[in-house]
Amino acid sequence: MTPSRPYLLRALNEWILNNQCTPYVLVDAAIHSVQVPQEYVNNGQIVLNISPSAVQSLLIDDAGLSFNARFGGVPMDVYVPMVAILAIYARENGQGMVFGSEAGAPDPSDPTPPPPQPRNNEGQNRPSLKVVK
Repeated sequence: MTPSRPYLLRALNEWILNNQCTPYVLVDAAIHSVQVPQEYVNNGQIVLNISPSAVQSLLIDDAGLSFNARFGGVPMDVYVPMVAILAIYARENGQGMVFGSEAGAPDPSDPTPPPPQPRNNEGQNRPSLKVVK
């Protein structure tokens, strides 16, 4: 199955906005290909306000989150791969979700993708179930 994080992130963002709150995302800025203003990174993490009043062209797709924003008056294109998003929550009350690792998702501490697994021949190494008493 595909990772659920993009779906949850989109849904929680909408839920937070519908409740007149400000959506913040916590990002692991040490992950490869994260593009955020490094001067605002603290202990390897950054919190980003993704409300419509703070960003332009917000896109949350299966690969990641991207938008345009100003940091200290300087415009910047921000990109965060989905695996680098650690949490989404409402600034006003802290309600939201912390994301754990998902099966099949890349390890955030490993910047290189895992090597492809060899394909099994038909009928070999097929998974099986057995009754355990």
